[in-house]
Amino acid sequence: MDKTTTRSTLSEAVFKNVGLSRNESSSLVDSVFNEILKSLIDGDDVKISSFGTFIVRNKKERIGRNPKTGEEVPITARSVVTFRASNVLKSRVNLKNKMHKPQNLDTSNEY
Repeated sequence: MDKTTTRSTLSEAVFKNVGLSRNESSSLVDSVFNEILKSLIDGDDVKISSFGTFIVRNKKERIGRNPKTGEEVPITARSVVTFRASNVLKSRVNLKNKMHKPQNLDTSNEY
């Protein structure tokens, strides 16, 4: 679980599984991310079936507070991207976690 999937990891997976050259695989992965980015910049949500949805939310300007000093600070309006995992993704992740969960080590009933 300490491994991070990167753009190059994805490109390598495309290279191995699809049979494109390394350069073509890298270009394909970059193209997919660029299309997702363009849609998000335009304010559109991106739904990837059986994976999840990237949602653009517009947050209004508000007053925040510096936790150290307690001073009120204005927080400017901005857009944020959130991700909602699909039920398919959630169930697959949970299934994998259940398979790797350690056995109950409670020994209090052994006496």
